[in-house]
Amino acid sequence: MSNANVYFTGLRTKPDNNLLDKLRQLALEAGIERINFKEKFVALKIHFGEPGNLSYIRPNYAAHIVKLIRELGGKPFLTDANTLYHGKRANAIDHLNTAMENGFNRIAVGCDVMIADGLKGIEFREIPVNLKHCKAPKIAASIADADIIISLTHFKGHELTGFGGTLKNLGMGSGSRAGKMEMHANSKPKINLQNCVSCGQCIKNCSQLAIHFNRNGKAEIDYQTCIGCGQCTAVCQYSAAIIGSGDSGGNTQEKIAEYAFAVLKGKPHFHLSFIMNVSPLCDCWNYNDMAIVPDIGMAASFDPVALDRACVDLVNNAPMIKGSVLEERNFHPEHGEDKFSHVNIDSDWKIGLNYAEKIGLGFQKYQLINL
Repeated sequence: MSNANVYFTGLRTKPDNNLLDKLRQLALEAGIERINFKEKFVALKIHFGEPGNLSYIRPNYAAHIVKLIRELGGKPFLTDANTLYHGKRANAIDHLNTAMENGFNRIAVGCDVMIADGLKGIEFREIPVNLKHCKAPKIAASIADADIIISLTHFKGHELTGFGGTLKNLGMGSGSRAGKMEMHANSKPKINLQNCVSCGQCIKNCSQLAIHFNRNGKAEIDYQTCIGCGQCTAVCQYSAAIIGSGDSGGNTQEKIAEYAFAVLKGKPHFHLSFIMNVSPLCDCWNYNDMAIVPDIGMAASFDPVALDRACVDLVNNAPMIKGSVLEERNFHPEHGEDKFSHVNIDSDWKIGLNYAEKIGLGFQKYQLINL
């Protein structure tokens, strides 16, 4: 089994070498110049953040990579696809307004922002892959049509996949609304009635109106209507809305890997991960809890699997922040326990990485090169 190179830089700086300088050095040392950018359309896949959530990547970092790609002759654009769930990114108008609100605009980042699957999330290309779950993933058109894929990922926890890294950014993030529905199809949540306090947040935030109170005043899901987007599991503060039993979450992770495979198929690609503000949950929600570990650094690789694995290891080797959800859940670092399995107890992040490696997306064995 091969090893992949993952390049890493910490966050210590000095007057002539600030964090933006270090980001540029990281990308160059990791070999981004090996890609022929000349006159190519370059999709910078990023997450613009949901209004109210402040843990997304700062636009300053994106601007610096845009500038570098322009210098290398490319035609970069920042992009993401519309969401399946209710929120401020479910259509291109709201999504663009969100991007602007959070600082992603031509003035700040030096390039245009494009919502990859169009106004209503229905513009996509089917990319044949013929894998176990998905024969032809429905990839958002502007991402599918790009010549080169560069991912900029905020590394954090995630309620369905354990952590949200490069594979999640590429796979789930590049699926059209129909594609997201395909990935979520076997991951419908359930309600733990003992934990339900009848607060109604799951009902309020369900985009499909699939949840209601039963005769006992507890939340109940109509599975004929539920699309499995998982919004209820994120907004529930009482562990009442949880991921369903069985291997459904694992199936979703495998589908995400297949979608990432489709996104990268036949294209040059390069990946950057920002291990900062490592919040327990995804940037998709309109709030972010305090980070579970101190800010760690930035990492880059041509291998998205190795990059995700390296980021997991860096987080697991970092000290826990007191007062975070980890302390609340009696995390014991001296026992060598995995942080993400404590943050999101109903998910197993290893499933996604193991499957991604199996289908040839990359390798989990890596060499960490410190700059």
